[in-house]
Amino acid sequence: MKLGLNLSFAVKRWLEAERLAALVADDLDTRYVQFTWDLVDPWWPEAQRDALASAYAQAFARAGVTVESSFGGLASYSYNHILAPTPELRDLGRQHLVRAIDMTAAMEVPVAGMPFGSFSADDAVDPGKRREIYKTALDIYVGISRHAKARGLEMLMVEPVPLSTEFPSTAADALRLMHDLEGATDVPVRLNVDWGHAMFKPLFGDDATMEHWMTVCGEYIAAYHIQQTDGLYDRHWNFTHDGLISPADLSAFWNRHKLKDQTFFLEVVYAFEEPDATVLSDMQAAMALLRSA
Repeated sequence: MKLGLNLSFAVKRWLEAERLAALVADDLDTRYVQFTWDLVDPWWPEAQRDALASAYAQAFARAGVTVESSFGGLASYSYNHILAPTPELRDLGRQHLVRAIDMTAAMEVPVAGMPFGSFSADDAVDPGKRREIYKTALDIYVGISRHAKARGLEMLMVEPVPLSTEFPSTAADALRLMHDLEGATDVPVRLNVDWGHAMFKPLFGDDATMEHWMTVCGEYIAAYHIQQTDGLYDRHWNFTHDGLISPADLSAFWNRHKLKDQTFFLEVVYAFEEPDATVLSDMQAAMALLRSA
């Protein structure tokens, strides 16, 4: 398996660029990362933002670690973005991703991604409003792709999420989005599928399996988030925790589907109260488990 780390585990803990790069390379023996916007906010003033983001990218390069993509984190996920109920909010969502693309370009990282967006509670249950807002969002995203191309990015990624008020949530929704964007965008748009989201039983029932996602939209999946889950909530536990997924399951999936270019990014979200030493030792134990599978 090609293993990497989403840097979510480091948020509010290891903020110094050289320290974080060394921790990833040496303590966690990892060579691929996905940079999270929880470390550098796309909305920060451009000059300071880009200098900070570039410092991370340069530190990782010196440590022999490749930043494969940048991705929205918990802070970004709090907002509805281009599926929001008003034009003003949707435009702010557009600006958010445009600014993140600019930051990613400053890092010389080729891929940026985030969830597509979320409907309001009322719009989510109104089929007419969903269709109207979705069509507008597609047009917005095509425009964003032009900006990504102009800034030198090679791909945009969308992460499906396990909420019916968002889009895409199901594998069928994800396939629809890929088909609706295919040929319309200036850079390819692909999926970053999270194992914990795909296995969310309350929403997906019998289809809450990664095999279902591979059958429906596997050809569009460019990367994966891996996490331990119980299938009842979006847990983002580590693999030192009991749950539905084992490292052996991940390895068997990789081999069965003959994956090669994708990366399994471990995405763990710890309670802020967890001691730093506990987080680091838990991450080391989990990476050892994954590498041994």
